Formats: sequence, structure tokens, C-alpha cells
Amino acid sequence: MCRKRENIFCRSATQTEIGWKFRLAGKHYDNHDGSSWLDLEKSDLDRAHYERPLLALISSGGRFNLFGLNFLPIVGRELRVASRKRSTFIVRFAAAVVGLLLGAGCLILQKVSRTSASQIGEGLFYALAWTCLAAGLTAGLFFTSDCLSEEKREGTLGLLFLTPLRGYDVVLGKLLATSLRGFYALLAVLPILAITLLVGGITAGQYWKSALALVNALFVSLAAGMLVSVISRDSQKALLTTIVLMVLITFGGLLVDGIISERMTNGSFEFFSLSSPGWVLGAAGDPAPSQYWRGVLVTQVLGWGMLALTCLLAPISWQERKRSGISSTRSWAYMWKYGSKRRRARWKLKLTGQPVVWLICRERWQSLVLWVAICAVVGLLAPAIIGTEADDRWMMWYYLGGLLVLPLYLMVASQACRFFVEARRNGFLELILTSPTSDRQIVMGQWRALRRMFGLPVIVLLSMNVAGAALSQLSFNRFAAQVSQNMASATNSVTVTTNGTIQVVTVVTNTAQTVPAPKSLTARSRTFRFAQDWKAALMAILAAAIAALTAGANLLAICWFGMWMGMTSRTANLATLKTILFVQVVPWFVIAFGSGIFAAMIMLRGVINAPGQPGLWMAWYPLLTAAASGSVTIAKDIFFIVWSRTKLLRSLRKQAEQGMGQARKVKPPPLPRTVSPPPIVVAPGAPG
Repeated sequence: MCRKRENIFCRSATQTEIGWKFRLAGKHYDNHDGSSWLDLEKSDLDRAHYERPLLALISSGGRFNLFGLNFLPIVGRELRVASRKRSTFIVRFAAAVVGLLLGAGCLILQKVSRTSASQIGEGLFYALAWTCLAAGLTAGLFFTSDCLSEEKREGTLGLLFLTPLRGYDVVLGKLLATSLRGFYALLAVLPILAITLLVGGITAGQYWKSALALVNALFVSLAAGMLVSVISRDSQKALLTTIVLMVLITFGGLLVDGIISERMTNGSFEFFSLSSPGWVLGAAGDPAPSQYWRGVLVTQVLGWGMLALTCLLAPISWQERKRSGISSTRSWAYMWKYGSKRRRARWKLKLTGQPVVWLICRERWQSLVLWVAICAVVGLLAPAIIGTEADDRWMMWYYLGGLLVLPLYLMVASQACRFFVEARRNGFLELILTSPTSDRQIVMGQWRALRRMFGLPVIVLLSMNVAGAALSQLSFNRFAAQVSQNMASATNSVTVTTNGTIQVVTVVTNTAQTVPAPKSLTARSRTFRFAQDWKAALMAILAAAIAALTAGANLLAICWFGMWMGMTSRTANLATLKTILFVQVVPWFVIAFGSGIFAAMIMLRGVINAPGQPGLWMAWYPLLTAAASGSVTIAKDIFFIVWSRTKLLRSLRKQAEQGMGQARKVKPPPLPRTVSPPPIVVAPGAPG
């Protein structure tokens, strides 16, 4: 074995044993096993395929040849591995199918509503474009937010930097490998988006600028996930931090510009909004292209800046430094995560006999973060709601409260998946299964822990959402009455029927027979005060109850299905993505399409084309659509709960025995039937 201090690579004379000498912080490390210093996933690549480029890289002493095989070796290897994965092609095919179904649904809905061709093309374009934007902005949450932190947890990131590899080699390799699926999915949807050019209503310039804005949004999201991943070690914390960062990037500049514009006497202020990928997509259809290109430039600078910072932090962030001056059990971070010593002792006594519940609930930061988020959102929304009119503030509170439920879904799904993923990874689940703890106790322990962790915050949040739904329904009733009154005054053809408790307003359109308005309209009948009627209050209560039941059923389905995804997925982020996608996203599109067809074909056409009471129908419209979609949603959630609970209780031990990343066990084919040899017949007269 050679001992040159100048060279980091040395090779034995037999060329059968490879050893490397690494120098880090004045120390030398010798490794005589060339296959153990780095996880190269030899099952994915042939050894002879990657060994020569890797050895050439190490022997080059860090000098990369742009036109040779040594430039960005991690990028090439990661791309080859990603190109061989089945999920790369499945995601691309699924994105194309979803785009086709979504486009067909939009065309059907707009065809039923009898809109013009230009309106159909414009509506289809914006529906697909903003759906792709939402998918692109969330790509960093699931694809890149845990790619480097996973390497740090497994201890392989430091081994990469013992070689001449630089930070940009590792970061670009991980970025391209993780972004390949998302980029392929976006490329699969862009041809479907181009169909709107044939339908009409969209120009070619608007299409190409929107396509560039979507790619730009995907890049910013992936870069933000990489930056969070390089400074994190825990997958769940990385996911939550990426959510906060993307919310600040997407809505922070818009909020600041909105506040400044409110204080300006003339015009609007658009400066900080240039950093928002959503604003860039909205500016793609602006006749003045200067603002659009400025937004593209600002977001590109922001994305490349985050990527450059990731490359600088990657070589130094993997090291664990010892904290001096304070005990690890008395540090502020430890207190924030596990609580005080008295709390830990109380939890041990309280949860005696429930080891799984104690193991999950001893970390309290998840519930604390949820409480802080609720208080922060209430504090931010209160001034905006107080500053609006009475009818608008409750509708604003209801819709913004519904947006707050979406991060709650994501947080609950992440926590539901996390325990089983981590327990399978570190072998803790196998230890539990060898103890007297039964499968049912493990599953129900996870369920009790989720109830303890999120029960009270969810009740508070749903109560606030219920109040907002009730008051929003009352506001919508007043709005419907005002619309009916305006239509009546415009056409001068209105029928008002009163029975002492409710006023029913009938507005006759151009396609129906008009009835002259009577002159003896009382003052009370002209006010259209639907909110004072007991039926309006009943409608508000029913709408609020439906909203609460739907949100609660969704959370239960996310908990149970997330636990099963944690047992079947390799990483926590992948399990979270599957949970949100299968329980919330896909059913939401299907249910929204069905309710839209129901409203367009049955309700609206029946009310407008037939003499009736459109004012009353407008008041009942939100309740009927909410009841129809809510009943289907609850039925869907019941199916997910029952199916996931059954799979967990019956297949927990079998799934745990399979292990992480192992192929499914396939029964070998049956052995061929053996034919017994013929009996030995002794010839007559033979000896013996």
C-alpha cells in the first residue's frame, strides 16, 4: 500500500484491493474496502458501469475535465438511477392522464353552461395553469426538502465530502435526480395546455410566457426545498420549514405591496410582488410585458441564490458539533422538544403501560407549533377582517379559515406517517414486535398519540371554522337577496310572495315569461332581509355542521391512511405525498366536478328556465351543493378509515418483516412432480 501524503488515492499492486487515504482536519482515514465507503446502490447499477468513472474522479485529485467523464459525476449517476426508476415514468403518465381528465371536465362544465368558445378556452387555460402552479409550488415539499437531510441522518453525506467532490457536485446531483419526476410531469401537461390555442381565447405569447412561469415556479420550489434540507436533519421539521418558506415567497411580497397600496392615495405599488411565482404567472397575460420579465428575473435570482447558498452550506452542515457550557438535557432546544423535567416525569407515570403513546407524545413541538400557527393566523387576519364591511368579513374569514385547514391536513398526515417510517428504518418496530405488545396495541397506541397531540388544537380550529361558516352563510343570504333586488329593479319584472315569515323573490329573465311587478309592495318585503328569518339561520347552522363534519372526517381518514402509508413507503415525505394525494387531492377534483355538473345541469338551468323562485334558490344553493359534496366526502373518508384500519390490524407484522427498500417476496414456482423410480426386479436365478 503506497503512503503518499500528497495523493488522496492509492492503489495496491494486485489491483484487487482498493484503498483510499483521506485527509480531513489533519487526520488520515484508510479504507481498504472499496464498496463500503459510499452507498452506491449496486443493485441499481452494474459495478463495472460506475467503478471506472468514480476511480478516475478520485485519482484526479479534484481536477474536473469538462469534456471528460469526470465532470459532475454525481449528476450523471443520479440521473441514470432516476431514469431506471419506475416512478419516473408512472408520474409522467399520471400527470398526462390527470391533465386530460381535468381539461375534459372543464370543457364539459363550460359546455353545459353554454359559454362561448373563447370563454371555454380561457377558462380551461387558467384552470390547468393554476393547477400546475399549485403542483409546482408544492414540489419542493415532497421532492427536495428531505433529500440532503436524509443523507445526514444515515451518515453518508460526510463520506461524500471525504472525496474531492465539492458542494455543487452533491447539490446539483440531488437536485436533478429529485426534480426529474416533477419536470417530466410538467412537460406532460404542457401539450394539453396548448390545446387552448386551438379552442381560442389565448394567444401564443401568453401560452409560452405561462409555460416559462410554470417552469420558473417549479425551480424556485425545488431550490427552496434544497436550502431547507441542507440545514435540517429531521424530515418533519424540514417539511414544515419548507412550507413556511414557500408561503413567504409566494404571498409575502403580495401582502407587503397590498399594505403599501392601501396607504397610497393613487395607483398600486408592485415591487415586492416580483418575487412571487404566482404573481409572475398572473402577469403572463398582462399587455405590458416589462413587469413579467422583471418578475422572471427576480425569481430566477432568488432561486439561484438559494441554490448557491445550499452549495456553500453542504460541505459544513453535515458535521455535528458538541455544545459546550450546558448539558444536552438542559438546553433550550431540548426543553422545547421534550418539555421540563417535571413534565417528562409526569408523562412517564401517566402513560405507564402505553409505551407507543409515550414514545410518540414525548415530543411536544408539533402541538406547540400548531398552537403558534393558529394564534399567528388569527392575529394577522383580525385587522383585515375588522377593516372590511360586516357581510364581507365573515365570508373572508370562512374562506381564509378553510385555507388554514390545508396546512393542518399536511401536518397531521406528516405526523401519522412519521412513526412507522422511522420505526422501520431504525429497527425499533421489530423490537416492539418481539415484546408482548400485540399488533392492535401498537396501532391503537399510534391512534391515541395522534388524538393527544392534535385533538384540542383541531377542536379549536374547527370551532372557529364552524362559526365562520355559519356567519358566512348568513352573509351569502343577504348577498343573494341584494342580487335579487338589483335584478328586479333592472328588469322591473318581479314577483314577491310573502307568508308572514319569509319573502320569496322571483326574478324573470329574458328566456322566461315576465310578470309585472305589483305596486303594493310593503316596506318589509322590499328590504329582502333573509338573515332575520329562522330558515336562514337554520341554513347557516346546517352549512356549518356540514363543514365541521367534512373537515373532521377528512382528518380521521388522513390519520388512518397515513399510518398505513408509513408502513408501505420508504420515506416520510413520500408517505405524506401519497396520503394527501389519495385522500384529499384526487377525491376533491372528482367531487368538485360532480357537484359542478349537478349545479349546472339540474339546479341552475331548472331555476332560470322555469318560472320559480331564483332568490330562494340562490340562498339554498351553497347549502345544497355543500350537502351533496359533503355526503360523498364523508362516504369516501369512511372507506379510507375502514380499509386502512383493517390493513393495519391484519398485515402489520407481515409488512414489518419485509423491511425497508426490499422487494416483495414472491413465492417460488412449485417444484415439478417427481416420478418414483421403477421397482427393481430380481431376475430368476440371479445371485442374492
